[in-house]
Amino acid sequence: MTAPVSAPAYVAVDWGTSSFRLWLIGTDGVVLAERRSGEGMTTAARTGFAEVLQSHLAAVSAPAGLPVLVCGMAGARQGWVEAGYLDTPAALADIPAAAVRVPGLPADIRILPGLAQRDAAAPDVMRGEETQLLGAAAELGDGDHLVCMPGTHSKWVRLSGGRVTGFSTFMTGELFEAIATHTILSHALADAGAIAGGNDAFRAAVARMVANPALATSQMFSVRAGSLIAGLSPVDAKARLSGTLIGLEIAGALSLVAEGTPVTLVVSGGLGALYEKALAAAGLSPVVVDADAAVRKGLAAGAKALWSL
Repeated sequence: MTAPVSAPAYVAVDWGTSSFRLWLIGTDGVVLAERRSGEGMTTAARTGFAEVLQSHLAAVSAPAGLPVLVCGMAGARQGWVEAGYLDTPAALADIPAAAVRVPGLPADIRILPGLAQRDAAAPDVMRGEETQLLGAAAELGDGDHLVCMPGTHSKWVRLSGGRVTGFSTFMTGELFEAIATHTILSHALADAGAIAGGNDAFRAAVARMVANPALATSQMFSVRAGSLIAGLSPVDAKARLSGTLIGLEIAGALSLVAEGTPVTLVVSGGLGALYEKALAAAGLSPVVVDADAAVRKGLAAGAKALWSL
């Protein structure tokens, strides 16, 4: 006998700069329907956020008036409605209560805030990752944790007892693209394909940077020199540059916590495998949490807090 399908309870949305993800969630917490598109904040700002959302709600036959909880760039200053930031240190449990309701619509649509670190020496912001943290926290338990969320701008978050005590953003992905494309190293990387975390040049570069991050720019030039005089292939040159930048990121993040602080990696897809190998090369064994699952769990926690679902 087929199990009965639960009734729709709410809609969860992760709205990024260039991506849109929507889940119709049932009363039992099961995903009843899912939508993904490239209609991120940049596109929706032109075509209309309400119109984009409504088109996807109609596609999954969501009942009229169903509550909607949104995280991500829809809450940015250039987004739908600015949701602002919670200042660190901040308890993850306080995030849902700070959600901002979208005005002028009959349905209860709320956007979660980001987090801000108002430190004159290290100001920082995040938007979207806080919801992943909220979802991942249940798997971490009490105590101190260092959470890595890789991306174009990777976030490393310091947690203590369910509170974000601080965080740091590393421009690793953007720097890799700029250096690989617009510097003398572009010649060494020409026609290189995708790299794997198991690449020896990648792992060695990570280990060198964690051991001695002050040599970062020298190690970057060694990519050029290696291709000229040591037979470094384009793939290994690309792997060496990637390992150098990711290793530098890891070294920076580790410098801000006590030795032995447990590391959690929140990521999905190929980037996850790359960071797992990088962390292993740095002597770390992280707990791995799927980023897609974490954001859904975070939105579920928010919906439960807001609407007692």
